[in-house]
Amino acid sequence: MFEILVQLVILFFVIFDPLASLIVFITASAGMSREDRRLTATLAVLVAASLSFLVLMLGQNLLSLFSTNIDEFKIAGGIILGILGVKMSLGLPLTHLNDVKHSSGRAIASIIGTPLLTGPAAITAIIISVNDYGRILTGIAIAIVLGVAALIFCFSHLVNKLGKTAIQVTSTLLGLITLAWGVKLITNGLLAIF
Repeated sequence: MFEILVQLVILFFVIFDPLASLIVFITASAGMSREDRRLTATLAVLVAASLSFLVLMLGQNLLSLFSTNIDEFKIAGGIILGILGVKMSLGLPLTHLNDVKHSSGRAIASIIGTPLLTGPAAITAIIISVNDYGRILTGIAIAIVLGVAALIFCFSHLVNKLGKTAIQVTSTLLGLITLAWGVKLITNGLLAIF
């Protein structure tokens, strides 16, 4: 069970990718006081957590609502993860920084909370993880990753000293892992259908 939890934490850390969101956060909150940055960071993580735990509780019902099954969703989710992994691996921006540079703290928090932290890839991974490993392990893994994300954002002034290059290299490596997970989901979905 511990091994599965570690795998899920790694998976969600890669998919939520708080380091990529950190670049957006640092750029968008550059003119804010430290207190306002912490408030914005907290709000961003709360937005991500609310959406994540809503999907955690209702994910299977969402599949039924849209008349699809978990195997079809794995293929669709694998495609989303693949696209996200390619963008991360190539160093392409996940959002346009100019769109959020002069936004309010709440707008920045909303953009970081979703779609950056809890976007389509995260929603897909949550639904599939609940199906494969259950709500409890999935929920614990999400809570750990979002807790780490909150710490990264709250102490962004220290993390920023690592430099954008180091953050980008890490994000590129995480992109390759995301791409591999996408291929795995597509393969598993296709094998189950055929």
